[in-house]
Amino acid sequence: MKVAFIGTGLMGEPMAFRLLKAGYNLFVFNRTKSKTERLKKHQAKVFDLPADAIRETSVIITMLTDFNAISETLFTEKISFKGKTLIQMSTISPKESLLLKNRIEENEGEYIEAPVLGSIPQVEEGQLIVMVGASKDNYNKWKKLLKNFGDGVYHIGEVGSASAMKLALNQLIASLTSVFSMSLGYILSNNVDVNQFMEILRKSSLYAPTFDKKLNGMLKRDFDKANFPLKHMLKDINLIHEEFLEKNVNTEIIERVKNILQQGIDMNLSDKDYSALFNVIYPKQE
Repeated sequence: MKVAFIGTGLMGEPMAFRLLKAGYNLFVFNRTKSKTERLKKHQAKVFDLPADAIRETSVIITMLTDFNAISETLFTEKISFKGKTLIQMSTISPKESLLLKNRIEENEGEYIEAPVLGSIPQVEEGQLIVMVGASKDNYNKWKKLLKNFGDGVYHIGEVGSASAMKLALNQLIASLTSVFSMSLGYILSNNVDVNQFMEILRKSSLYAPTFDKKLNGMLKRDFDKANFPLKHMLKDINLIHEEFLEKNVNTEIIERVKNILQQGIDMNLSDKDYSALFNVIYPKQE
């Protein structure tokens, strides 16, 4: 099967490699062409224009930064979606996803949303969690393709529902990392044994595996290997804040997290892993 993969950045590139390894013929476009070089060396066909990548394929996967990037890439030039399916896998809002659905269907194509939970290690291991918003028929039609990214492929409901699920989960990523940073900073400031703190925490109902994943980086203040950059987390949190407000969910907590992330941007931590927010919550002691 020929698949157009649009957006081969931090997450998109390893996802595209999963499809190549599974034997799919990959037609690739990325706005920064240098990010397609590794895929080209592994027999992916790279195109200068998204229309050219899409023309010969029946299914298009997008993994782009946000709704604006998707719209600019797919709709700036004339692209025919007749008889094609767009699988949108980025983090966008439910209403943005519905706008894309309407736009694709007006162009005689089909649309499903399939945002993912996980980062680069999970992509490489084929352990992403894929949340699908689509009709039951479209979910069943594309489930096999999506299983290349992880066995956990869930039908959440119609288009919009999977985007909402993704935002709810991403809110937890930012909030959990923030509150763990607070406790860890306090432990360190009191010269309490971190190993003992973690041993007790792991045995409690308070524990989340993400704490251990981020612990060493925080202790070493080493955030250079960014599985998910802080600037992208702030982009998601801005979207979450807007969406939660619209649904009358109290946003005081997420507003504080948003402020912390913005401080991280101001400290030139944009391209560091999002767990660099630890440097904002517990600055390095002189």
